[in-house]
Amino acid sequence: MLKWITAGVMFTVALAACSPNNVTVDNSLKKYFDQNKVTGCFGLFDNGQGHFTIYNLPRFSDSVYTPASTFKIVNSLIGLEEGIVGDTNTIIKWDSVNRRRTECNRDMTMWDAFRISCPPWYQQLARRIGQPKMQHWLDTLGYARRYDTFKLKNNLDTFWLDNSAKVTADEELGLVKKLYFDQLPFQKRSQRIVRSMMLWESNSNYKLSYKTGWNTTPQGNQIGWIVGWIEENKHPYFFALQVESPDPNVDFKSIRVNLLKQILKEYGFFEGKK
Repeated sequence: MLKWITAGVMFTVALAACSPNNVTVDNSLKKYFDQNKVTGCFGLFDNGQGHFTIYNLPRFSDSVYTPASTFKIVNSLIGLEEGIVGDTNTIIKWDSVNRRRTECNRDMTMWDAFRISCPPWYQQLARRIGQPKMQHWLDTLGYARRYDTFKLKNNLDTFWLDNSAKVTADEELGLVKKLYFDQLPFQKRSQRIVRSMMLWESNSNYKLSYKTGWNTTPQGNQIGWIVGWIEENKHPYFFALQVESPDPNVDFKSIRVNLLKQILKEYGFFEGKK
């Protein structure tokens, strides 16, 4: 199963040795990726049973990609921990630069910036955190260190977008699992606040929490993420979904959530019976 390997203050995530006892490879999920005209991978971790269900295991465990806006989870945690932002109501003022995404051209709270996934707001937050503190927290988390040590190089406000920092899908899943259980090296309050921003659906049957990400690969392909958990009967299941396409016309904004829900529905979620 996924686990964090602790050495001193270092927290890194890795996929442990796969065995029939804890991993089911379900490549039948390919049909959903094909229907949506994307490639990619998916992993679901049943915390109660300690069991993984994974589609496209090599890509899930070994291939690294830009985290894109899923890094807003970590950026928010660091901002809260360092006191740069007090809570979800903290406002960072618009820098008066008009951008293509006009919804970002305004003063904005962290809640709004996280929920609409506004890059300029979080780039300002990164600059306020500063390179020494940002590097400290990246090192402490072991973030983007799958193959070598990641170091910031004059890209404090772009490293999660410019393909210099790269993560695997299993790292993403491990991160949200630790976040859910208050097991990241941040105060519980900071983790609780970030969890609150990730909750999108809550009813008598289930709670669905996630963060999306969307960017391009060095080859110019669209790359998309949706990472988080679904909870039924107080039982959490953690997931990481990644999609990719060379077609710029594929609607990644809707595909990520729709594909996730197709897969979860096949596995019996949304009815409160898990």
